[in-house]
Amino acid sequence: MKGPSKSDMSITPNRRTGVTARDGRLALVMALAALSLAALLACGGPAKDDVVTDFPMTMYTGIEAVGGEEIHFSDLRGQPVALNFWAGLCPPCRAEMPDMQEFYEEYRQDILLVGVDVGPYAGLGNSDDARALLESLKITYPTGATSHETVMQDYKVLSMPTTVFITPSGAVFRKWSGPLNKEKLAEITREMLVAEPG
Repeated sequence: MKGPSKSDMSITPNRRTGVTARDGRLALVMALAALSLAALLACGGPAKDDVVTDFPMTMYTGIEAVGGEEIHFSDLRGQPVALNFWAGLCPPCRAEMPDMQEFYEEYRQDILLVGVDVGPYAGLGNSDDARALLESLKITYPTGATSHETVMQDYKVLSMPTTVFITPSGAVFRKWSGPLNKEKLAEITREMLVAEPG
């Protein structure tokens, strides 16, 4: 007696689960598509639903670039900003900072780079750890701390570091989770400036 063909088997439900092989493949494809979309959004995909919220900052470095030691993020509106969330005891943050510094030195006329120390809220150090890291790497771009405890929630920071690119009109252009190098920073900045010139 001839057994079922391969094509018959793909549509014959499993006696125990009632699921066909075709159903299983479809579920797998859908799961992979969902994971791919999540990865795209986490690593630089459009972030249209994200909102920019205001928060206070006490600056560590770059005071002259932002106009004072005590500022609000809203004071910087009207110019493109790369808002970088980092922490003093975060190894990937340390790894990307030299590139951040090089990017700042080369592109400071085009975009304002601002680092926000969220170490106390991420469990990755305090202000002393942050200042020690900045000093050891000779960081001069604007960095500071905030007392706004929900800033990571507000900006949907799920991993460290995270960089949010914000247009002059105050909209989130793109969010990048994980370390960035100078080339990628420049590439996203150019894309943002073409989309919405400052």
